[in-house]
Amino acid sequence: MAIHYECRRCTACCRWPGEVKVSDAEITALAQHLQLDEDAFIQQYTRVRFLRRGLALAEKAGGSCIFLEGRDCRVQPVKPQQCRDFPNGWQNRIFQDFCRAKSTTMDD
Repeated sequence: MAIHYECRRCTACCRWPGEVKVSDAEITALAQHLQLDEDAFIQQYTRVRFLRRGLALAEKAGGSCIFLEGRDCRVQPVKPQQCRDFPNGWQNRIFQDFCRAKSTTMDD
């Protein structure tokens, strides 16, 4: 049986420092959502990824996501695929220590 996690929108994953990569299509969607042109979005909200392998979302000083506002995501309707896939699409060895997603078992 596979384990599925139901996100409870605790925003713990949005508070971890890390790298949220963004594709060209995601940059377009995010910029449109924020009513910015793509160049302005890139300058204001992204940084160069490790080893210069594209762009990632910038972080706030404490490491949380630039789009986290309290317990809400400012770009929820167009958030990057990496964010949409968590916690089921990828998991690191410590995610369960912080993530409050409810685990359920699923038949394969």
